Amino acid sequence: MRLNDLNNTTQRVYRFIYKQGGKPVGVHEVQNGLALSSPSLAHYHIRKLVEQGLAREVAGGYVVDKLIFENMIRIRRSVIPFQTTYLALFVSTFLIMLTVFRSEISGVYIFALIVNAMAIGVFLFETVKSIKQKF
Repeated sequence: MRLNDLNNTTQRVYRFIYKQGGKPVGVHEVQNGLALSSPSLAHYHIRKLVEQGLAREVAGGYVVDKLIFENMIRIRRSVIPFQTTYLALFVSTFLIMLTVFRSEISGVYIFALIVNAMAIGVFLFETVKSIKQKF
C-alpha cells in the first residue's frame, strides 16, 4: 500500500493521525483538525485506513503505526524529508571546509568546495520539493 493509492481526504486523515506521534486521536479531533464537514466523514476515512491495515483502534481513539510515506523521517511529532539529513551533512562539511581547511587552498580544495556546493543545491531542491508536497 502506498500513500498515493489513497484519495486526497484519506491521505490527509492518515497524515493527521500519523503526526500525532502515537497518541490516540478521536474522530472529533480529526474532524476539527482537518476542518471536515462532519464527524461521520472523518469516521468514514478512518474506517478506510483501519480496513486497509494502516491504522488501528486503541483505547481513546486511533493510531497509525505503519509508515507509508516515502523518504520521510518522523522526529517526535514532525515529519521531515529524508533528504534533509543529507542537506545537513553537506552544509556541515561545507562550513568545516570554509573554516578549518581554508589555509590549504589548492585546486583540490576549490574542486571539493564546488562539489559540496552542488550537493547542497541538489539536496536543498529535493527537500523543498518534498516539503511542498502536502505530507
